[in-house]
Amino acid sequence: MIAQLIGNLVRSEANSVVLDVGGVGYLLFVPATVLAHLPATGERLTLQTHLVTRGQPDFEITLFGFRELSELRAFKMLIAVSGVGPKVALAILSNSEVSELARALSTNDTRLLTKIPGVGPKMAQKLCLELGDKMAEFAFTSRAERMVEGQQTTEVNAAYEDAIEALVGLGYSRADSRRAVDRAFANAADKTNTSNLITSGLALLNTKR
Repeated sequence: MIAQLIGNLVRSEANSVVLDVGGVGYLLFVPATVLAHLPATGERLTLQTHLVTRGQPDFEITLFGFRELSELRAFKMLIAVSGVGPKVALAILSNSEVSELARALSTNDTRLLTKIPGVGPKMAQKLCLELGDKMAEFAFTSRAERMVEGQQTTEVNAAYEDAIEALVGLGYSRADSRRAVDRAFANAADKTNTSNLITSGLALLNTKR
């Protein structure tokens, strides 16, 4: 399995790049986020990769590349859904940030999803149904990783944790409280405002009932 490639950029096209890795040119299909941050031709580029194989009628190997591990993880989740192929998954990631996608799927925002080329109402509903909880957990894990890496301030972390504890204190389970606050957190303009996080979290929890 090829998990990562580091090489020199040879060229790029509408949805792909070619990397020279030790004299071998690798063609990788990529989302728009990769194309928007390419280095100059000949410079080094690191991509997280996923290899897809097809058997009948003709054997085919295709590589897909991503800037961040979060994009790669989201891609794998998307293609695991029946009816969602790599091309559609790339289109989804090209038209929405991973955090925005996680919010849309975990809050059943089909309107945002149907704006993406190749995603109709039925597919949008299916994605929300199958990936909603997984994406909520994914968003939480990604946020926790950013905390460890120091990308979140102490005030933001404290507000998040206090909001969860407040909902738990009101009688909600810790799992439901965490999911609700995580969704509220993704939409919050001021992520240090504990009161707003609690209010938004409560609204989401009451909507589920």
